This record gives sequence, C-alpha cells and structure tokens, in this order.
Amino acid sequence: MDDEKPPPNQGQFRLPDPALVTRTMSEVAERGQRIVSDFLKRQSEGGGPGANPDPLNIGSAFLEMTARMMSNPTRLVQAQLGFWQDYLTLWQNTARRMMGEQVAPVISEDSRDRRFKDEAWRENEVFDFIRQSYLLSARFFQSVAANVDGMDEKTAQKVDFYTRQFVDAMSPSNFLLTNPEVLRKTAETGGENLLKGLSHLLNDLERGKGRLRIRMTDDAKFRVGENIAVSPGKVVYQNDLMQLIQYAPATETVLKRPLLVFPPWINKFYILDLRPKNSFVRWAVEQGHTVFMASWVNPDERLADKGFDDYMREGVYAALDAVEKATGEKGVNAIGYCLGGTLLATTLAHMAAKGDDRIKAATYFVTMTDFSEAGELGVFIDEEQLRGLEAKMQQRGYLEGREMATTFNMLRANDLIWSFVVNNYLLGQEPFPFDLLYWNDDSTRMPARMHSFYLRRMYQQNDLVKPGAIELLGQPIDLRKIKVPTYMISTLEDHIAPWKSTYRGTQVFGGPIRFVLAASGHIAGVVNPPESGKYSHWINEQLPPDPDQWFAAATELAGSWWPDWQRWITAQSKGRVPARVPGDGALPAIEDAPGSYVKVMATD
Repeated sequence: MDDEKPPPNQGQFRLPDPALVTRTMSEVAERGQRIVSDFLKRQSEGGGPGANPDPLNIGSAFLEMTARMMSNPTRLVQAQLGFWQDYLTLWQNTARRMMGEQVAPVISEDSRDRRFKDEAWRENEVFDFIRQSYLLSARFFQSVAANVDGMDEKTAQKVDFYTRQFVDAMSPSNFLLTNPEVLRKTAETGGENLLKGLSHLLNDLERGKGRLRIRMTDDAKFRVGENIAVSPGKVVYQNDLMQLIQYAPATETVLKRPLLVFPPWINKFYILDLRPKNSFVRWAVEQGHTVFMASWVNPDERLADKGFDDYMREGVYAALDAVEKATGEKGVNAIGYCLGGTLLATTLAHMAAKGDDRIKAATYFVTMTDFSEAGELGVFIDEEQLRGLEAKMQQRGYLEGREMATTFNMLRANDLIWSFVVNNYLLGQEPFPFDLLYWNDDSTRMPARMHSFYLRRMYQQNDLVKPGAIELLGQPIDLRKIKVPTYMISTLEDHIAPWKSTYRGTQVFGGPIRFVLAASGHIAGVVNPPESGKYSHWINEQLPPDPDQWFAAATELAGSWWPDWQRWITAQSKGRVPARVPGDGALPAIEDAPGSYVKVMATD
C-alpha cells in the first residue's frame, strides 16, 4: 500500500467540483443562446447591411501609415535590427540566469505599471523572459508607429493611439497561460476561478445585452442618496434639463454671496459628493458657503432637440434666477467642472455681451475652451466618425451612455479595462466595492442636437475660441469679453482635458486670473480633500503664454489645492449673513437632496 499513488487532488493541483462544472456549463449553454440572440437583434436594429464595418475609421489610418513606411523602409529596417539585437541579448541573459548568474534586465516596465506587480514576473526565469519579450515588442511597435514621416497630425495621433490599444490588449498578463498569478490561482482552486470567471463574463454580456459591459465594482453596495451623495439639502427648483439642489448649512453664518456649481452632464454631479470624507460639497458648506448644485437630467429621446443654447437658458440662466429667489442675492460665485466649465465660460461671454453681471467670480475645474490640442479624445473626432455617430443619434435621439463611457475607459485601458478582465474573468474574483468606480459606471446619455453641436463646433472646428464664430441665444460669443475674476484648476496627468490645453484660457479671458495645477488626473486631482494628505499642487502668479514656461517657474506645494481656492474665493465674497435654510426662501423645497433626476440610470 506504500507504493500506492496519492489521488490527483491531493497535490498542489486540485480538481474542480464536478457538480460545479456541470452546473456552470449548463448555464453557459442556456445563457449563451440568449446573449447571442440579444446581440444579433441589436446589430440588426443598429446597422443593417449598409452599416460601416470600420466606424472608428482605423483602417484608413493604418493603410496610410503602411504606405508611408514602405516608401522609405530604411527607418523600419533600422528599428528591426535594434529590436532583434535586444531580443538576442534577452535570450542570452535568460540562458545565463538559468545557469545561476545574476544579470541586469534588458528592459523594465514603468514603475506605475501594475500589470507585472506579482514577484514571479521577475523571480521566475520563464516569466521574466515573457515579460521582457513583451516589453521589447511593445516598444518596437510603438516606436515604429510614432516615427513614420509625412503623416498628418490627426492620422499620426490615431495610429499611435490604436497601436497602444493593440499593445495593451496583447500583454501576457491578460492571458491564462502567460500570467503566473492566474496559473497559481488555477492550481490552487482546481480551475474553479475560471468557471467563476466564465460566469462573470456571462453576467457582463447579459448586462450589456450582448455587448461586454465589464463590472468594475460591486454596485450592489451603493445607493445614491443612502451611502453616496448624502450631503443634506433640498431640491428647490427644476425644469426639463436640471434640478437645482440647495444644501443645508453647517455654520451659523455664511458668506453673503452664494456658490453655484455646474458639473458636466457627461457624468453625474455626485462626483463632488461621493462620501462625506471626500465630498467637495460637504467641505464647501463647512467653509461657510451656501452651495447650490445643478443636477442634470439623464435625457432620453424626448429631449433629442435640446441644444447647447438650451443648457445655457434652462441651466445657467434658470439657476441664476432661482438662486436670487431662494436667497435674495443677485450676485453669485460660480464653478464649472469640465463640460460644465465650458458651458459657464460660454454663458459668461453671452452675459458680458448683454451687460449681465450676476456672476461675480468664476472657477473652472479642468475646463477646455480652446480645443486646438484636445488630447487623445481627438482620436474619436473626425468627419467619418462624426457622421456615423450622428446617424446613430438621429435614430435614437441621444448618444448612449455606455458609448461615452467606453471612450473614456479606452484612454486608460490598462487600468479601466484589462485589470478587470484579469480580476473578474481569469482570477474569478468579485470586483471591490469602490465609490469612484460606481460613479464612473453610472453613465449618462447626451441629447443628439447638443452633442453634435459640441463635437463639431468646439472639438472639430474649435469655434468657441474664435471671437464671434459661435452665436447662441442671439449673441455672438467672444470669450475675451469675460472680465470677472477667474480661478482655473487643472491637473498634471489629465487625459480628458490636458492641462496645457486648459492653460490656453489664461491667454483669452480678461480680468484677473489665478491658474493652479494639481497632481494626478481629471478626477483624483480635483476631488482631493485636505484631510487625505494626497497630491501636491503648483502655483505661479505669472501667466506667460507658454505653459511649459509657467510650469518651470511654478512652486510645488504639498497637499490639496482646496484651501488655496478657499482663500481666493473668500477674497471675492466679503461679508457674511445668517445661515440660509433650503426651502425657507421664496422657493419651497420640492424633495430631499440628491433629488430624483440623479437616480435615473442610462439603462432605465
């Protein structure tokens, strides 16, 4: 009996539960048939025989790249020689490592790249070879794509972007047999991680009605108005496009001038009120502001004809009228976040043309007004793609929220796509409950008329920065006429509103301007409460035309920029009055904050 072999599940590798396998495969068959049916139905509704097989217009960009490259193959041959020399060195180093020698890596990943955080990528010779081989190939592909002569700027940008998308997708960390962490998990669980991952994949396909909608967080753990967006207040006004929330005071007296906030309607407002510990709303109320927040509607086909001018009329102007009724104050301080800031600047130029001075000071969070260098979002904006997008919006009356969300996720594909593919589908783990990712997944739709105007007139044609090129509500728009004191906060690693693009506003607006640059990105750099101790910021009182010159002379300060803004805004808001209670003024309370508009989901 001593020679008897142990059962196969007694070693490191454990066989999966047969009942679990049977149950899972049965579910796969049943659910898979339903998913395919839903997908085919959506395809027939959305395209038909004449649908564009290349809606992103990628093929023509890479055809042009290939033609340019073949016309002068010398550079390609040089790049290939360098690549093969590095590859030969890697082979030699790997052989030496297997013989017990210590050798330096041929190439290393960026310190911020978390795909290869598992120690096996460095400690095991085979996985170290796979990792470095991938990094060398990635560098080769990206270098070749970035150094093709003769391509126009837009085509070069598109080739570079989609080359990186391909390179990221091909990472060995994304595949079962080349990811040591996944292999270890598979051995430990007997493959049950893969069965769970398959179930997660089916769930996500069902959520997307045949299209993959990756679950980034445990959304069952969050309820808007219950454990996120919980700052107390009342909805005091509403119309077709927005609800206006007035937040309850936290101090006995408040600054005389109310604070009116316009978030983007590409996302929901509660990014500024996620949890009490990181809520800009809560913090501003505690500093003595009477805070009003626009909560935009999640539009459907009934609002297809709402345009940018409607967001001015029913958004900014309606809110100014409502704030005056609620508080008796004619003048306000205003904040605009991203697209909300673009709306604020446009309306301020319109108000300047009419002699309307109700907005006394303006703050812009990561806001572009000059779109000449729009960053990687420009990849998605060319004539072919715009026509295809407009055709879709004409059918539905709006842009689907998931389409916009997918675009933003592609800007950070490793963090917002592939890391979840590995965690959810290969490791078979449940996503972690994270409020920011819940908000990111709570997408919104865009009215067809407004979105077409925004993409064409601002992103594609850059008309907003051209004096008089755009006319809205009967007035030519000229940003140079804006003379109110201005505070601009941008972020160093912003992929959506690149800081050097937002900085251009300092050379356009009139009046005194303070420009501050925060560390991190579009969200984390803005939502950075002082208590967190995270992310520094840079200040420079001078505003030279060149943003690099501004940065070179800027002073880096530790911690959040919020206190700097508070000192600035307080200087614009002299005088205090007794605290204002929502609903006690001329506008009665309609419902409790955060209101009903924010609870409408794009899937409803």
